[in-house]
Amino acid sequence: MIYKLRIILDTEQDVIREIAIKESDTLEDLHNAIVNAFGFDGTEMASFYMTDDNWNQGAEIPLFDMSENGDAVTMQHFVISDIIDTEKTKLIYVYDFFSMWSFFVELVDIVEDINEYELPALLFTLGIIPDEAPEKEFKSEAIGENPNENDTDIDIDEFDFDNFDELMN
Repeated sequence: MIYKLRIILDTEQDVIREIAIKESDTLEDLHNAIVNAFGFDGTEMASFYMTDDNWNQGAEIPLFDMSENGDAVTMQHFVISDIIDTEKTKLIYVYDFFSMWSFFVELVDIVEDINEYELPALLFTLGIIPDEAPEKEFKSEAIGENPNENDTDIDIDEFDFDNFDELMN
């Protein structure tokens, strides 16, 4: 089976690419297809994030294993059909964590075969990628009913910074 995926850059202007890829390819193959479709050099860190139908970010699947013990799962460990199917159709993709290029990845169609293309293939492009990633504004919501209940008044003069090194040992 061949998956047709729509990748939308999270920006005010419409910047969209559609890619066809084999269901048996890995998330790393999809990462490479996205990098090529959007003209990135591919040298930056990236991650996919599981998501629900409302695009709420879930578990991370990174490009590289950054864990201390070296046993974290990465994009190369996941076949696309294990992550995306008719029930779970959406992912978030982030490329270059300094610039935070963020994308919405959505399954558009599943077809038997696309003989005229060497896969993965770029099927459709719309829009021009901006020179710089759009700025992200991260807001946190207060826990509880009173937005100020998490506020604490800390008097920095109460801390003994002269003995800080001793406390850390």
